[in-house]
Amino acid sequence: MSAKPINVLFLCTHNSARSILAEATLTHIGGGRFQGFSAGSSPRENQQPNPIGLQTLRNAGISTEGLRSKSWDEFALPDAPHMDLIITVCDNAAGEVCPFWPGKPATAHWGYADPSAGDGSDEQKAEAFKHTLHAIRRRLDLLVNLPEEKLDAMVLQRTAKELAAA
Repeated sequence: MSAKPINVLFLCTHNSARSILAEATLTHIGGGRFQGFSAGSSPRENQQPNPIGLQTLRNAGISTEGLRSKSWDEFALPDAPHMDLIITVCDNAAGEVCPFWPGKPATAHWGYADPSAGDGSDEQKAEAFKHTLHAIRRRLDLLVNLPEEKLDAMVLQRTAKELAAA
């Protein structure tokens, strides 16, 4: 394992559901080899992670400590962590003009339906979050188990896009 983890930023519009699930899951399963981050293109004022999403993570044994909704502008600042890979997880964010990302990280789009959308009961929303978490986890398990040569900066772009079809 290299000394420096591969930093992955997950983007969504509000940074309250899918991107939060992905950040926490990658950090949990990354084994120090990967570090997850998340942000939104336009989080609402006083936006917080969805409480059903946080409960879904806790039910899966994944820490929610330190998770917060934040703007993607934080990651375009000069003192921000360098990102190796940026993945949009909602279709809205995928179509938006992103900030300039220092270091030209690899990018990919892994679309997931919004588990917090709709007027379903809390039980139905909890089931939707669980389903989304499992879908995210499936792709992230593939990512973290890739051999080193697939994670080289020149290959990471193609690899991340191939995982979108997984």
